[in-house]
Amino acid sequence: MDKSAVTIERIRTFVRIAERGSLSAVARDLNVGQSTVTRQLQELEAAVGAPLLSRTTRRVTLTEEGSRYYARCVQILRLLEQAGDEALGASGTPAGTIRISCTASFGVLHASRLIFAFQDRYPDIGIDFGLTDQRVDLVREGVDLAIRLAPLTDSSLKLRTLGHSHRLLVASPDYLAAHGKPTSPQDLSNHQGVRMVNVAGSDLLVLQGPDQEIHRVPFGGRLRVDHGLAAREAMIAGRGIAATHRWLVDDLLAAGRLEVLLPEYRLPPVPLNLLIVPERAGIARVRLLIDFLAEQIGSVPGIA
Repeated sequence: MDKSAVTIERIRTFVRIAERGSLSAVARDLNVGQSTVTRQLQELEAAVGAPLLSRTTRRVTLTEEGSRYYARCVQILRLLEQAGDEALGASGTPAGTIRISCTASFGVLHASRLIFAFQDRYPDIGIDFGLTDQRVDLVREGVDLAIRLAPLTDSSLKLRTLGHSHRLLVASPDYLAAHGKPTSPQDLSNHQGVRMVNVAGSDLLVLQGPDQEIHRVPFGGRLRVDHGLAAREAMIAGRGIAATHRWLVDDLLAAGRLEVLLPEYRLPPVPLNLLIVPERAGIARVRLLIDFLAEQIGSVPGIA
């Protein structure tokens, strides 16, 4: 290996290509010609002595050697960034960019407000805020933190529980006027349900009664959606009963557009977690955001 040819610039270019899957896309990102990107990659491969990427007419993928090399390069670049952050932090002014991923509907309705407040407190910190309900490989995608609902067991990441999201059964007054109001858990099986495609077990409601007895009720319906905001619209439109997070509908309950059903029965709460890439946890601005979210999350309805 010609170590002198392994430059930070070439490593950055290689990492960008691996993550974007396209030389032309990286050339556009860097505002350079594609020949420049190709040359930097070729020079790095020659220095390393192994092909790092497999190139076809349609896409670019990592070779086995490239996959191992990519993981090390990401670590190197993050250490460099962290060193720069620590040097900058010595001046006493938190700065830089934090990349955060969040469950989509929670991000739109509540986390975005917290992010705005955080930036008001720390105006020199930039935020890249990605909203998705899909599982994200934080390390590969270069994300620092992720806010996620549901139990999580990824042992490669640090986990901080922010609280639990409490759920309830709701329906619109129009739906209840047309179909009647359930008076017991068993009645729910005769109603239309608004369910989430991406929530396992949404076809079975588990309710704990006032006597601590557990009720398991089949729950069907003609409508399933894969986004919380679509479920919210379906509830308003009277498409059925939903087992939903309070933070998703608190304003609608206050306005009388939805009603709580069977309030004496409880649905299991869902953990709200913060996933943290371990190498990023020590960066000052990331620590500030972690502590800020833990401090402010209690202002979200239904999180405790």
